[in-house]
Amino acid sequence: MTDRLMLLDTASLYFRAFFGVPDKVKAPDGSSVNATRGLLDIIAKLVTLYQPTQLIACWDDDWRPQWRVDLIPSYKAHRVVEEVAAAPDVEEVPDALQQQIPLIRETLGALGIPIIGVAEHEADDVIGTLATRADLPVDIVTGDRDLFQLVDDSRDVRVIYTARGMSNLEIVTDETVVARYGVLPSQYADFATLRGDTSDGLPGVKGIGEKTAATLLRAHGDLAGIRAAAAAGQLTATAATRFAEASDYLDVAPTVVKVATDLDISAPGIAITAPTGADLDAVDALAERWNLGTAMGRALSALASERGSD
Repeated sequence: MTDRLMLLDTASLYFRAFFGVPDKVKAPDGSSVNATRGLLDIIAKLVTLYQPTQLIACWDDDWRPQWRVDLIPSYKAHRVVEEVAAAPDVEEVPDALQQQIPLIRETLGALGIPIIGVAEHEADDVIGTLATRADLPVDIVTGDRDLFQLVDDSRDVRVIYTARGMSNLEIVTDETVVARYGVLPSQYADFATLRGDTSDGLPGVKGIGEKTAATLLRAHGDLAGIRAAAAAGQLTATAATRFAEASDYLDVAPTVVKVATDLDISAPGIAITAPTGADLDAVDALAERWNLGTAMGRALSALASERGSD
């Protein structure tokens, strides 16, 4: 079997699990465990379907890094808890999900799935660095289209896109990005900068939608080429004016939109292993304490099957 690294955009997945799994089954103390159980089922399905030999849970150590906010103050601003004026980095997260995050971390640890985060960076940046440095094929699991910029057929880096639900997963390749947006994955960050993205608080360039952004990138290659063409009078007067008005935004937006690929991390040789012996006893105890039984069992079974196929 070919070695393959799977990188989980963990927050994307546990948010999906929280909103997708009914909050009916509770822990013995009445706590919600739907996000945890749902994430276990997501992992079981992903491992069974795509058979990764290495699996890493990438973590948002900082979901809204200050250095990105300093460049674009509106970055993810709509997700900030409004009542906490003194702590602008507090994300709006339902209490029932927030309370499960420590359990999610404990569960991943018990299963032997490494969690990797980096201070002052998002999970996207961890994924970008690990995917860029990997010397084996990579599957990035996310519902965030920003990570399309990492797709690279030549290196067998693809996105398993969850936005349509776990029953309708989509494998995103170079061809997918070109067919959907008219640009190459390597142009996607510039495309997103031009188009803007309300979900991330990126204003984009006024009057430049997806079609115009794609047309400009096809003609001029990248954002720098488009700006040079505008300055040289090679665009229409209207377009040149729009780019001039957006100059301050365009000076900083690429740094915000492009995921980091050079963080000081490495994760070589982290192979999937299913817990055994005392570790398995600890997993069983955790599952019993939090009523994770059937979901934990499915995850264990998938990990054990993958380990046995090596």
